Amino acid sequence: MSGQDLIDAGMSQGKWFRDALDAANRALGAGSSMTDALEIARGYQPGPTLPLKAANDVPIHMNIRAENAHEQENIEKVRATMRELARTPVVRSAAIMPDACPSGPVGTIPVGGVVASEAIHPGMHSADICCSMAISIFPGVAPKALLDAVHAVTHFGPGGRPRGSQLKPSEATLSAFEENPLLKDFISIGIDHFATQGDGNHFAYVGQMKSTGETALVTHHGSRAPGARLYDRGMKIANRFREELSPETLRDNAWIPADSDEGEMYWSALQTIRQWTKENHYAIHDMTAESLATRVGDRFWNEHNFVFRKSDGLFYHGKGATPAFDGWAGDATDLTIIPLNMAEPILIVRGSNAAHGLGFSPHGAGRNFSRTAHMRRLGDDFGADGRGLSPNNIAAVMERETVGLDARFFSGHPDVSELPSAYKNAAAVREQIAEYGLANIVDEVIPYGCIMAGDWQKDAPWRKKRR
Repeated sequence: MSGQDLIDAGMSQGKWFRDALDAANRALGAGSSMTDALEIARGYQPGPTLPLKAANDVPIHMNIRAENAHEQENIEKVRATMRELARTPVVRSAAIMPDACPSGPVGTIPVGGVVASEAIHPGMHSADICCSMAISIFPGVAPKALLDAVHAVTHFGPGGRPRGSQLKPSEATLSAFEENPLLKDFISIGIDHFATQGDGNHFAYVGQMKSTGETALVTHHGSRAPGARLYDRGMKIANRFREELSPETLRDNAWIPADSDEGEMYWSALQTIRQWTKENHYAIHDMTAESLATRVGDRFWNEHNFVFRKSDGLFYHGKGATPAFDGWAGDATDLTIIPLNMAEPILIVRGSNAAHGLGFSPHGAGRNFSRTAHMRRLGDDFGADGRGLSPNNIAAVMERETVGLDARFFSGHPDVSELPSAYKNAAAVREQIAEYGLANIVDEVIPYGCIMAGDWQKDAPWRKKRR
């Protein structure tokens, strides 16, 4: 039997022909008739593809309001992209947090977005899988001593730690990498990037608890290169299913069926990456404690870029959204962490499991403008006229926005796109958390200072060579 025989029998050509022909020809070789063999082949034919949903089929809960014209424009963009995303056939509901902002083409999940689905969508947790927060309390340690200590042991910027200063995740985590076909090739990368914090908005923040005055370290970062590599593999798997099940679905919203072998493998890999990231945070905290010859008094953590499965069987994707429902993970406490900006307190909150938030709260203050747009606005403040900020301009911005703070940049060069004015008004975000009943603030970490990657590209090897 040939592919033409299947076409002549009214079957649509596709990748499934190979398996269908193999099965049909085995049947013919065993003495079956052509009619019976065709029926065997027909059994391999995929079902009809799933069409996109209508524009308003899926409820979208808006937990955000505009404080000014710029925020209104931002909200309309967020609403439009979520409305398009919600046409994905397996999506059941969605919510938008007070810190929401667009992140990619229309139809891409925004930062501050939550999506409940029947399946797992790698594009909805993004490449920064398990971007998360961790806090450790350091009783009796002065804030400056703690900031100096973490500065000495952490690592920001691209790539991993240099040879000779690398650390290993636990043997349990390395074994889990080895046992999962999606992760076993990334063991070396998992070691290279362990105890690193990346760049962008990731940070190490030191402050004092409002309730007790004790000094605290809060870190923010995700799963680094191992998570990014898993994301790439997940997107390729999801796109293969998209081509077969729903070609009209946007590539960013492709899904992996949870009950497929690939779905089970990917879900397991996500849990391993989550464990790697948790250990990554605490490794930095523990090295800091060791350098101070002290012990951590208390600690907890939570992710805000991840996928969670609830008892209703649905998968809840938080892209920059903090879980606020009971039992969101086996190691969950009843508290989670919401940062705002380096000049504002970090909020310690207790989740409220609000139905209109799908059981989530915000993950921070969010942006109204992209980094490029924000830099352009700063340039306008100083009359840069597109020429970029001068060193004197940058110093003036730093003086204006970090007064009273010990603000440090690991690369030695400030990244003014990460200063407080880049983010939404922190007071307004706090008000909207209360207004929409998304979480209850139970404590705060009052800022002393923080470390970020800074403008590491300024001294990148290719730029030095060019100069």
